[in-house]
Amino acid sequence: MRAITLFDGELHFNADYAPHHAAVNLVEVKVLTAGICETDLQLKQGYMGFNGVLGHEFVGVAQTGPFTGERVVGEINCACGHCDFCRRDLPRHCENRTVIGILNHDGAFADSLFVPQENLHRVPDHVSTKHAVFTEPVAAACRILEQTNINGDHNVVILGDGRLGNLCAQVISTTRANVLVVGKHEWKLQRLNELGIQTELLAGFQPASTADFVVDCTGSPSGFPLSLQTVKPCGTVILKTTVAAEQPLQLAPVVINEVRIIGSRCGPFAPALKMIADKTIHVESLITAEYPLEQAIQAFRHAEQPDTLKVLLHVSDSV
Repeated sequence: MRAITLFDGELHFNADYAPHHAAVNLVEVKVLTAGICETDLQLKQGYMGFNGVLGHEFVGVAQTGPFTGERVVGEINCACGHCDFCRRDLPRHCENRTVIGILNHDGAFADSLFVPQENLHRVPDHVSTKHAVFTEPVAAACRILEQTNINGDHNVVILGDGRLGNLCAQVISTTRANVLVVGKHEWKLQRLNELGIQTELLAGFQPASTADFVVDCTGSPSGFPLSLQTVKPCGTVILKTTVAAEQPLQLAPVVINEVRIIGSRCGPFAPALKMIADKTIHVESLITAEYPLEQAIQAFRHAEQPDTLKVLLHVSDSV
């Protein structure tokens, strides 16, 4: 099958790739569309030391199981089902897990990928494929609501105006919290203004230690120090950024101001799909470009540019 592979930091298009995860207990999903995200770009830079087929944001058609012939999206953590974390209903932290396109599991930048049935969610008929492909990053934003008690009494600052920052702002705004997004790009911030979300350019931002919650979506090592300058004493910093580069940490402010730090990764697909289906979350304006799978290397170059939000890869029109 066709696949985009990463080996030793180099991307390759393979016309005849042999899949590694065609196991009897996994469902083959023939891919329709997949999205390039910041994690894919960081993997290319050496994050996690991953080799194999990239891609974890996808919509495809299930070939077996209860959803045979239907469009599906899939949660990316493939759990063992019997370790301590799985028994405690924490499969995203399964100690034996593989992670699609990220850790020991080939991903979605290919004609097919192989996914546990329990990871799959049916896409509602009225939701377009290119909107449904945002389910995974919207779910990551929804994870913040699982981890916190954010409500209308809180001031929330989101650092970063990219794909994930935009979606986190939209999801958190559903709580009626006072949300401010700080970013470097006027055109990205304008998209949020059009949704009624407050924004401010980083160049003029003066951190004042007044935020109850700060969400770091910068994708940069500079995000955490700025978060500590922005959060109030006894407030909470939520870390969404994963980068390949080393991050020097100044932890004294965490101790002095008794700041709570929360790492936040993958989230629940069911509410994310519902938000997309109900148009509570708007994703169309995030799509910058669309490429066929064969042009994935060019698509990656496009995704790495600062004037880009989401780049999609079209694998098949029908399966």
